[in-house]
Amino acid sequence: MYTHKLGPRAEYRTQQGQRVVASPTLAEKYGKLKSLKVSVGYYAPEGVTQERQMTYDVNLGHAKSVFRLDCPNTECVQGDFELTKELAAAAAKRAKTVEGELRCKGWKDRASIKKTKCNHLIRYKLKLAY
Repeated sequence: MYTHKLGPRAEYRTQQGQRVVASPTLAEKYGKLKSLKVSVGYYAPEGVTQERQMTYDVNLGHAKSVFRLDCPNTECVQGDFELTKELAAAAAKRAKTVEGELRCKGWKDRASIKKTKCNHLIRYKLKLAY
């Protein structure tokens, strides 16, 4: 039997995917939350060039409470963006809007592990209704 060894990027994504699947839905965790709208701008590491923009309404009954977004750098290892704590803090104080930015703390690519950080950037806005 042949077993395929996952690379560091795939192994990390698999572990994170398992965390997400094991978490309760947003509806289960935040019973008072009625809607969540997310706007995210993805930026190159220097923070000036916007690579893409995404806005969507979250399905609270299906979306999980471990709230993660993939890094746009397809070579990034052990990176991505997690908004779980930001969402939990906003829900705890019944905030209607939360804005901020996060840097990817992963490695730029396989060859740069422990040498060069990815540093891609997201600027996000969460609109919550209760």
